[in-house]
Amino acid sequence: MLLAIAGPAQAVDWSKAQTVTVVTVEYAFQPSSLSFKRGRVYRLHLENRGKETHEFTAPDFFKAITMRNPGLTGPDHVEIVLQPGGTQNLYFVADQPGKYDLRCADHDWAGMTGDITILP
Repeated sequence: MLLAIAGPAQAVDWSKAQTVTVVTVEYAFQPSSLSFKRGRVYRLHLENRGKETHEFTAPDFFKAITMRNPGLTGPDHVEIVLQPGGTQNLYFVADQPGKYDLRCADHDWAGMTGDITILP
C-alpha cells in the first residue's frame, strides 16, 4: 500500500518498513536506546510483557517523524499506551535528526526511561 506524504512526489511503501521491537516490563524498556536513520521507513513494534500498563511517551520524537497511523499516539500525539500483554505497531518515516527523550509517564520515577536518536 502506498501512502502519500506531504511533499512533492514522495510516497511511502509501508510494506518495506524495517521492524524494530521494544518490550516493556516493570520498569524498563528493552532496549532503552533506539536509533533510526532519516528517510527510512520503520514499524515500531511495542510489546508489554509486564503486569502493569506502560506508556511509550516521546512527544518530541513523535513531532520528528511522519506517522502512518498517528491516532495511535492519542489526541495530543505524546504517547502510546500499552495494556498488560498488549502490543501496538507504529509505522513511520524518520524525518528530523536529533536525540529525543523516551519515558513511561507512569514509571519514569522508577527509572523507566530511555532515548531515541534519528541519525542524518
